[in-house]
Amino acid sequence: MSRLPEGVLREALIDTSAISANVRHLRQLTASEVIAVVKADGYGHGAVRSARAALDGGQNGTGAWDIDEALALRRAGIDAPILAWLHAPGARFAEAAGRGIELGVSSLDQLQAAAAAASGDRPVGVHLKLETGLGRNGLAPAAYATAFAEAARLERIGRLRVIGIFSHLSNASADDDRAAIGRFTDALALAASHGLAPQLRHIAASHAAIALPQSRFGCVRLGVSIYGLSPFPERTSADLGLRPAMTLRAAVAAVRRVPAGQGVSYGYRHRTAQESTLALVPAGYADGVPRAASGGAAVRIGGEVFPVAGRIAMDQFVVDVGDHPVAVGDEVVLFGDPTLGAPPVEAWADAAGTINYEIVTRIGPRVPRREVNA
Repeated sequence: MSRLPEGVLREALIDTSAISANVRHLRQLTASEVIAVVKADGYGHGAVRSARAALDGGQNGTGAWDIDEALALRRAGIDAPILAWLHAPGARFAEAAGRGIELGVSSLDQLQAAAAAASGDRPVGVHLKLETGLGRNGLAPAAYATAFAEAARLERIGRLRVIGIFSHLSNASADDDRAAIGRFTDALALAASHGLAPQLRHIAASHAAIALPQSRFGCVRLGVSIYGLSPFPERTSADLGLRPAMTLRAAVAAVRRVPAGQGVSYGYRHRTAQESTLALVPAGYADGVPRAASGGAAVRIGGEVFPVAGRIAMDQFVVDVGDHPVAVGDEVVLFGDPTLGAPPVEAWADAAGTINYEIVTRIGPRVPRREVNA
C-alpha cells in the first residue's frame, strides 16, 4: 500500500515532465507557436514550475492574467516573453514595461498608457485585444480603425511595438467560433491596411486549438491542455494524447468500525447499510475539495475505488470502505491520471456540477505541492 511522506496529511503531486510532454505534443499537433498560460498559479499547479516545464517543452511565450502575476514570473527567473492582459482601471505600466512584460491592450486609454510607459529608445510591446463576439473585454469593432491608426502612429515614433493582435472564442458552437474567426480575420486585414504587421496573431485557446485548425493563425494560447486535462466533455485526456499533471492525495487519518445504521458526517446524508469500516480523509472544502461533490465523488484506496460517504466538511470527509482492510496512513487518491488507475478529475467535476478547470484551480494553499518528474 502506498503511503505519503512522514508527517504529511495531504499533498498535490505535480508531474512537471507531463507538462513538458503535453506542450511538445500540442506544438506538434497544432503546428503553431505556443503561449503557455500559467494564470491562477498555473491552474493550481504552480505558476513558476509550470512555466519552466512548458519552456522545457518548447513553449514560445507565457501568459499571465495580470501584471502582478507576470512580474512574479520575472522575479523567479522566467526570461521568456510574458503577456499580461487584464488590468485595473488606471493601471500604470512602467514597472511591467521595464521588465519586458508584453501588455494586452483592450482600450484606447490602455494603448496611451502603455505608450507613456516607454523609456528612452525602448518601445513597449503590446498585443491588441479585440472583441469578436465573446462579450468581455477588448477593443470594440467600432474602435478598431481608430485604435489601429493610433497604434501604427505610436509604433512609427518608437513608443510601441505591436507584437500581437488577439481575441478569444466562446466555444458555444463550431458555427459561433467560425463566425468569430471570420470577424477576427477581417480585423487583421484592417490592421494591415493601417500598416500593422504583428508577429503573433492568436484567438485559439485549448478547445479551438485542438478542434478548429482554422483558428490557429500560427499561434495558440494553451491553458488547461498543457496540464493534461481535456477541454471537451466527450473526450478524455488520453483521447487527446495528454497526461494529467496533478495527483491529489491524502493519508487516512483515522479508521473506525461501525454498526449498521451509523450516520456519517453533518446531516447524516449517509448511513451505513451494514457493519462497516469508515476511513477519515483529511481534506475538505477549505482545501478546495468541493462540498457540492458530497455523496457523488469517489477515491481510490489500495487499488479499490470507494464513494465519499456523506457531507464533505471544511477539513475532512469520510469514505465507507465496507470490509476492505484500511489502516491509518494508507494513501487515498482523490484524482490523478486515470491511465494509472487514479479517479479522473472529471469525475469530481461531474459530481460537483462543474468543470475540470475549476477542480484543479481551486485546490488551495493548505495543500502542499510536491514536484515530481515521472
